[in-house]
Amino acid sequence: MNYSHEVERMCTVAKGPKHGPAPIPVEGAWVKAYEVTDISGLTHGVGWCAPQQGACKLSLNVKNGIIEEALVETIGCSGMTHSAAMAAEVLTGKTILEALNTDLVCDAINVAMRELFLQIVYGRTQTAFSEDGLPVGAGLEDLGKGLRSQVGTMYSTSAKGVRYMEMAEGYVLKLALDENDEVTGYQFVKLGKMLEDIRHGASPDEAYKNNIGQYGRFDNAAKYIDPREE
Repeated sequence: MNYSHEVERMCTVAKGPKHGPAPIPVEGAWVKAYEVTDISGLTHGVGWCAPQQGACKLSLNVKNGIIEEALVETIGCSGMTHSAAMAAEVLTGKTILEALNTDLVCDAINVAMRELFLQIVYGRTQTAFSEDGLPVGAGLEDLGKGLRSQVGTMYSTSAKGVRYMEMAEGYVLKLALDENDEVTGYQFVKLGKMLEDIRHGASPDEAYKNNIGQYGRFDNAAKYIDPREE
């Protein structure tokens, strides 16, 4: 350690308080975090790229400072999906400090990692007050049946109005309109569950029919339209 001449000439004044860091909530316990290994928790965060043309939702499950589980969901940029594939492969097994300083290629994923790091090291995780946190594998619960990201896709113009294209329930097939041409409900197909049924042996036609549902006042509407064709 090098000291300037001014510091070397100073007399020593003893330091009194030595209470360490303030405790943070870590999976149901109050922990004074001195090392990366003192940190655990599951949490989610969102990042965006510099031109703000795409976004990433990142979910991490950290145990004793190590990322044991990662869920990377992206939207808005085709290149981002390839970056997500790489990020999901390289993030697990790293400490949260290593991950913060890893080039995850995509700005949005890098920003999401930064936001999650701040949550995790300050004790603001989703499992901060949950004893022992959540097991590895809990991140998949965000995806639901069929393990498919929940996506909302809507489009509208002032001239022609709104089109619902995809909801959390699934891919929208039809919009129901009333006598005033206002949306009253919609019909959808649960894509993730449909494909799961096909993988398990159901015919595509059977799987398609078994996974169609509806929401709102869909029955007995004045008119039905295909949001992508009409």
